Amino acid sequence: MNRDLRNPVLHRDDPKREPLSGNIKVTRQDWIDTAMDVLIRHGADRVKILTLADRMGVSRSSFYWYFGSRQDLLDALLSYWEDRNTAAMVAQADAPAPTITAAICNVFRCTANPALFDTALDFAVRDWARRDARVRAALDASDVMRETALRRMFERHGYPEYEAETRAKVLYYMQLGYDFAGKPEPGARRLARVPEYLRVFAGVEPQPGEVEDFNAYARQFAAFSEKEDPHAPS
Repeated sequence: MNRDLRNPVLHRDDPKREPLSGNIKVTRQDWIDTAMDVLIRHGADRVKILTLADRMGVSRSSFYWYFGSRQDLLDALLSYWEDRNTAAMVAQADAPAPTITAAICNVFRCTANPALFDTALDFAVRDWARRDARVRAALDASDVMRETALRRMFERHGYPEYEAETRAKVLYYMQLGYDFAGKPEPGARRLARVPEYLRVFAGVEPQPGEVEDFNAYARQFAAFSEKEDPHAPS
């Protein structure tokens, strides 16, 4: 096939299927997004060029406009995860806050807002790391970066280094474990426990308005937008 880099035309693999209408350009991000969906749903072993091409209804040859190999695509997925999840948690931990409880609420935004932190993607990468040493190394480095950012957050608010490190670990691994468990808890009930979580993580009372501000933020998102749970503590 002659390649015109200015105007690539993609063809379906199966000539019996309906042809694509016009010059349909599948972008590099389309390949990444489709691969991300497969990674989350089925694992890294199922991220294969032919599988992705079939999902998008295009020739697998179009893959090579953007990637030199399947490994290049896998590397792009790992970079996407680092740039999204790790960078987001570090940024939220580093965000200015007048109190430690307000700072923790900033970190809680990663749980509430899927555009900040993709929990399903994080779990998929952790599963991938069990079978790939390179991914394991990237995950270990990411965990260190996240924990360090949380430790610095506590230190900025006056906690001694060892206590700050301990509280950072409790906050970080509780959040991961809570979501990993897939506990079917209504969002409203989870929000009702925010004041207690803040007392546990910080050892101090939240300031007036901090919990309300976070809850108002969280209710913008689907997981927390249901009506108030009648069984939630008042």
